[in-house]
Amino acid sequence: MVDQIPSHFPSRLVATGTLVLLLTGCGQKQEAAHPRQTANLPAASVRVLKVESGLVATEEEVMGTTRARLVSVVEARISGRIEEMPVRLGQKVQAGEVVVKLDAAEMRAREQQADAGLQQAEREWNRVRALFEQQASTRSEYDAAETRFAMAKAALAEARVLLGYVEMKAPFAGVVTRKWADVGDLAAPGKALFELEVPGALQLEVDIPEAISAGIKSGGELMMRVDGRTNALKVAVSEIAPSIDSITRTLRVKFDIGSGTGLRSGQFVRLGVPTGDRESIHVPAAAVVRRGQMEMVFAVADQAARMHLVKTGRRMGGDIEILSGLAGGEMVVVEGAALLMDNQQVNLK
Repeated sequence: MVDQIPSHFPSRLVATGTLVLLLTGCGQKQEAAHPRQTANLPAASVRVLKVESGLVATEEEVMGTTRARLVSVVEARISGRIEEMPVRLGQKVQAGEVVVKLDAAEMRAREQQADAGLQQAEREWNRVRALFEQQASTRSEYDAAETRFAMAKAALAEARVLLGYVEMKAPFAGVVTRKWADVGDLAAPGKALFELEVPGALQLEVDIPEAISAGIKSGGELMMRVDGRTNALKVAVSEIAPSIDSITRTLRVKFDIGSGTGLRSGQFVRLGVPTGDRESIHVPAAAVVRRGQMEMVFAVADQAARMHLVKTGRRMGGDIEILSGLAGGEMVVVEGAALLMDNQQVNLK
């Protein structure tokens, strides 16, 4: 229990004592807020670099997919059971090579029937023609026989064409990338059997949002990034859709991909679409220190390291963009930052 202050004590003295107590308490809180002292730490040897803000091109990432420039889906033109299909996934085929053969029994029967009909129609036409020349038949009989003869010729030609559809040939030299049927399956018009594409000749298909599509020009070059690769690849605009899709509000654009990239069709890529310029600061990746969930950069002022909590952005080569926490013109530690403490004394190399 605190003793009461006698009434004869001056009020000025009481106020002074109260102020001393308040200042003492504040001093204790200040010490608790800074538990780590750097006064006893040895001076660290560091290398610094002056960073400046400048205009950098900004871009927005849009997702796209690589496609083969030349793709063909092989389908049957007639119905029939698959008798031979000497292709497998990944197999290379040559242009004109037989890749599918159907059971030809029905088509051969149709050809024989059409051939027999032609022979009969020819005999009938020869007979009527001889009679017509002897004026023993009418002109209408002659014309009808001639028409039947011509129709029989067309029927045989059609049967032979259909018989040719029994064998399907590769339209160009390529690689089998998909396969939906095999020996014993029933082939029918419109039913895909397998897919063929030219390897190495790739293009990129991207649906670019309408808001950032204004800068896309034919022949222009952009950079694309593939997951798992550190280097970006340059691609050139080859085709631009003439209109915006009214549902997705996007513009379909195709880009040529150079040869020798090692990419495959169907891969997921990220395309950087330019959106303008803005002020930005970049520092070497070695200057950014990560401790737990925090990212920080140390700047040197008055021979001491000053910690700056920062928010980082994109990595561009060996540099990292600083979105906030650092101003231009500061001397940033780029070597020896990993073990630094805030306010620690430093020696410049």
